[in-house]
Amino acid sequence: MNLIKKLSSKNFLLFNLVLLGVIFGFSLAFLSFSCSTSNSVKAQENTGLIPKNALAVAEELQTAFGAAANKVLPSVVELKTVSVRRQQTQNIPGIPWEFFFGPRNQDGESGQEREYRYQGLGSGIIVRHEGDTYYVLTNSHVISDAREISVHLVDGKEYPVDLIGKDDRRDLAMVSFKSRETYPLAVLGDSDNVKVGDWAIAVGNPLGLFSSVTMGIVSALGRSGGPGNNINDFIQTDASINMGNSGGALINIRGEVIGINTWIASNNSGGSVGLGFAIPINNAKRSIGEFISTGEISYGWLGVSLAEPDRDIAISLKIEGKSGALATQVFLGSPADKGGIAPGDFITHVNDREVRGVNPLMLMVGDLRPGDQTKITVIRDGASRDFNVRIEARNNDVAGDNKKLWPGLVVVPITDSLRESLRLDRNADGLVVVQIIPETPSAIIGLQRGDRITGINGNTVRDIAAFYKTLRERTDRELWFNVSRSGTTLETMRFRR
Repeated sequence: MNLIKKLSSKNFLLFNLVLLGVIFGFSLAFLSFSCSTSNSVKAQENTGLIPKNALAVAEELQTAFGAAANKVLPSVVELKTVSVRRQQTQNIPGIPWEFFFGPRNQDGESGQEREYRYQGLGSGIIVRHEGDTYYVLTNSHVISDAREISVHLVDGKEYPVDLIGKDDRRDLAMVSFKSRETYPLAVLGDSDNVKVGDWAIAVGNPLGLFSSVTMGIVSALGRSGGPGNNINDFIQTDASINMGNSGGALINIRGEVIGINTWIASNNSGGSVGLGFAIPINNAKRSIGEFISTGEISYGWLGVSLAEPDRDIAISLKIEGKSGALATQVFLGSPADKGGIAPGDFITHVNDREVRGVNPLMLMVGDLRPGDQTKITVIRDGASRDFNVRIEARNNDVAGDNKKLWPGLVVVPITDSLRESLRLDRNADGLVVVQIIPETPSAIIGLQRGDRITGINGNTVRDIAAFYKTLRERTDRELWFNVSRSGTTLETMRFRR
């Protein structure tokens, strides 16, 4: 019995010890969980804290974006257009045409022309105010062939507009509306000071969403291309631009207009993929006054046909690595011809401003005023030379008259691939004609694409530098080309410059 009591006491003691251990362990676990939970909450709270200096910078930047947008929003408008197109309707088999549409036309065709109205949307920028008339700058393609145009303003009011003028070459147009209300004018910046990486804010009405603002950076400068083969050197931006943004403003962080949103490069969806392009505002500044005063844009004219030389031509003309544009043709009697510029001259500067390619040169010359005395710098025979040229107004009739384009052909050096395609001997030299311009002297005397020119007036022409040099030296005399065509040598192609 005592033994049993002793055993029972011992078991009871063990039970109490185990129970005490369980309670102690649970307490430790609870305390550990509480501490870890508390620390976790504190950690989460600490993670959520933004450093005050960083937040201050972000808020200042946000304030700057808001101020820039608010500065320009009242001067960016929505343009609504209505175009009318005529379309031939067709008879539906089994349905009598006359029942629905009346008699057939005189030719017996089972259809007739009907007019359809198409609505369009775009954007514009208020840039000038005279009396109660406001002038809005936009893209030419926004208004295109519109019969009706109205303007929708930030205060919700709409007004009919009058077309002042448009120019497809630069994709610019101007319209006006009358109002006694006061609307602010956009502040035009200096697009020559724009740099890659600058903030860029696009303001307009994409897809009809009035007064939308998107933000990005300037991705690149001097881009060419776009619809309509216009001559602008575009600002590229990744600020979201969509249909309806055309004609709207691209602004800098100060709220100054640096460009006119014009087109996007996109996939088949037609939506923004971060490749938007804007006309630099400096390309349009002079156009504003000209539109208002004359309804059209005037262009300076130099009178040359330009090309970007490939590597072989650049090496031959000693212009490899140089920036500029090659004058392959010159209009006889043009400012360039009168000033001494000749085919083969590589134009590098206009009034000491560097020429960065064909499109930039066209823009630079176009911006010159008729009558301006202009210094044109060229590389000729490997040396730099200056010519003083008196710019004239561009006349499309004269500029399009091929009869005055000298010499009227484009030649390239003979390469291995040309030798193979034309089945020429390995030692064949000279130049191959790759283009003959219709109605020019070269076309009139019978030169053909694929002809191999080996000489001029009996003088051997082995490369393109010798070709242009011989042309310059023979400007006042009768010329004939030594031509090889299909293995036959021809020397009877004579003409005077």
